[in-house]
Formats: sequence, structure tokens, C-alpha cells
Amino acid sequence: MALLLGNPDPKAASLPVWQRFLRQVVTPWREFDSILLATVLALTGIGIIAIRSVVWERPISHYWLQQLVMAGIGLGFLGMVARIPYERLLRWHWLTYFLTLASLIAVLFFGTAAGGAERWISIAGFQLQPSEFAKLGVIITLAAILHHWPIRYFSQIWVAVAVIAPPWILIFLQPNLGTALVFVAILLVMLYWAGAKGSWILLLVSPAVGAILYGLHTRPGLSWMLWVWLIWCLGMVSLAAWRLPWRWSGALSFGVLNLLSGHLGQLAWHILKPYQRRRLEIFIDPMQEPWGSGYHLIQSRIAIGAGGLWGRGIQQGTQTQLDFIPEQHTDFIFSAIGEEMGFVGTLTVLLLFWILCARLIWIAQGAKDNFGSLITIGVLAMILFQAVVNIGMTIGLAPITGLPLPFLSYGRSALLTNFLAIGLVESVAMHRQRPSLFK
Repeated sequence: MALLLGNPDPKAASLPVWQRFLRQVVTPWREFDSILLATVLALTGIGIIAIRSVVWERPISHYWLQQLVMAGIGLGFLGMVARIPYERLLRWHWLTYFLTLASLIAVLFFGTAAGGAERWISIAGFQLQPSEFAKLGVIITLAAILHHWPIRYFSQIWVAVAVIAPPWILIFLQPNLGTALVFVAILLVMLYWAGAKGSWILLLVSPAVGAILYGLHTRPGLSWMLWVWLIWCLGMVSLAAWRLPWRWSGALSFGVLNLLSGHLGQLAWHILKPYQRRRLEIFIDPMQEPWGSGYHLIQSRIAIGAGGLWGRGIQQGTQTQLDFIPEQHTDFIFSAIGEEMGFVGTLTVLLLFWILCARLIWIAQGAKDNFGSLITIGVLAMILFQAVVNIGMTIGLAPITGLPLPFLSYGRSALLTNFLAIGLVESVAMHRQRPSLFK
């Protein structure tokens, strides 16, 4: 009788109206990854607490409230994006790509200058950073291309490189070296997930590594690095001859590229802006200018070390409250967490990032198609690279690049982009599973 009346579940018909309504609301969200969302909200909450602590008595004390409002808006967008089947983006990935390029071109002509870079567009009083949203646009485009054409041969890699090159160049011209490096990380990780061999990835980045090794040998006391560079070049020649189908021509090509890497590196060095070159020099030896360019890094180390095990307490850190650390609510938010929340606080942040990355990998492995899996891996690459570089620069293990710490650093465009990215991942999670990928 229930089937004749169009109700396949007789038990549901006997439930009270409010329970049936609740079931209709909850059922579509059964596959929603609550652990992923809880981790993101925990990181965002810690970030808001840290931002409020370091700016509470300053003219910018409203920043923590802006971050809280944007987190609420981002959460709303996350829920909406999660409900939309991500497969629809396959039809619109080229439109997404061209809109990304258009926004990056617009910022070159109409952008607002800050810190020596043209990165913001003002719309109705809201400062929009197109480079942040461009990360998501590139992830969607690359995922669609690699979904249709998984990597089977080395030559296929150049298609993905050609797609990412225009937005990368536009980002570099702003100039925004940090975001340009994020694009490279996204490309390499997604290529590997799409089937590219690890040796191919290594050959692809080998000229950049060779340029760094060659550049180091010119510094005092590091002349022996020239031998390391020569060994590297020989190693890349051997790797190309072993792993590429066109052995001798491949070995010759990558041998020449790596031998020329020294001169290419010198050319790239002069293309960089003076402040970018200075950041790299200070990374090697921050004591060159302890009261100048090296000040950020030195004060950041002092703050993290002063936190001890449990930290000095919220609004109790001397380095943060006395404003010794510049940009402590944005680029150096991890330093403030280290001083005021101590080793326990920083370890909590690292653990949350580990859980976040583990959930992303789990969702990528269980996605029902390559497109969803690649979107998730692209988001993983974006978040993980920024987290590693940002935390690394606060403790002296990476040069200062201006990359925000995902979900924790103040930045409305960055926070909204991250929430949109997690919304896409949640959409992938709500439409799983399948047993294997790229078979």
C-alpha cells in the first residue's frame, strides 16, 4: 500500500511531522565530512583568538571582528558549494580559467599598490585579492584537464605547464613571488597524482635546483658547492637517459638545461625586485642586518622561544604586545601563537594541519572520479605548501615570502578562498566512492 501511495518507506510515514522534516534536512548531509569541517573551524578559531590578542589595543583592533565575520560568510559559502555537485565545474572550467586570467590582468591595470606590489582591487570599499581566488581557478582548470587526459607520457606534462604558465606570469608580474611558488607546488603535486612519475617531476624542477646550487657556490666559504652542482648535472643526465623514452635526446636536453642553469639563475636573480633578493639573502644570514631586513626573523625566533611549554598567556606576550614583531596578525601569526600559547599551542596547530591533510588525502582516495580526486589534491597542495612555508619562515627554515598561514592569518580574500576550497572538497566527499584511480 505504501508503494502504491508513492511512499517507499512505511516507517517514515508514521513519524511525527517534525521528525520527517528533520530527516529531510539531515539526509542530504549524511556524507558531509564533519571531521574536516571541525578541523577547519578549530584552526580558524585559534587564528581569531590570536589576531584579537595581538591587535586588541591598537587602531586595527577591529581586524579580529572582520576575520570572524568573514569566517561566518565563508562558512555559508562552504555549505552552498558543498551541496552543488562538483562535476558541473567540468562544463565551465574554461570559463573559470578565463575569468581567472581576466581578474589577474585587471589587477595589473587597476590594482592598489601595497608593499611594492599591485595585488588588490577595490570593489565597493572591499579590498579583493584576485591572486588568492586564482589559486582555486587554477586547481579547477588543471583538475579538468588532467581528468580528461591523465599523464601517460612525459610529453603530456607540457600541456599542464602551458595552461598554468599565463596565470603564473601574471602573478609574478604583480610581483607576488610567494603565490607564484604556490602555483608551482599545485602543478607538481597534481601532475604526480595524475600519473606522472616521480623522476619526471624531478627532471622538470632540476634546472631550478641547479640554479640554486650554482648560485650558492659564489658565496664566501661555499666554493665547494660548484662540485655539488656538477654532480647534480651529471645525475640529471643519467636520470633522463634512464627514465625518458627518448634517451639520448632527453639526456642531452636536460644536460644542457642544467649546465645553463647557473646563467639562467643569474638572469632570474636580476628579474627579482630588490626587496625579494634581500629577503633571500637575509634568509641565509639574518644577522647581516639585525635592525633592518633581518629584524622580522630574529624577533620571530625570540617570540617562539620565549613561549616555553604553555606560553605566556593571551595578551601577555612581550614580543607581541610591545609590537616587536611586524605583521604579527598576518604573516607572523604563528610567532604570536608560539609566544602566547607556547609549545602546546603550536603543537596543537601542527596536529590540526596534520588531521586536515590526512582527511584531504582520504577524500581524494575515495572520490568517485579523477576530477574530484584531483580537486582535493590540488587543495591539499595549496594548503600544505602555504602552511609549511609560513611556519618555516617564522623559525628560519624558509625565506620570508609573505604567504599567509591558512585559516589563521588575517586576510579576508585568503580566508574566503580557503573556505570555498574546503566547500569543493566537501562536495567531492558527499558524492563518493570508488575503489581505484587512474586505472
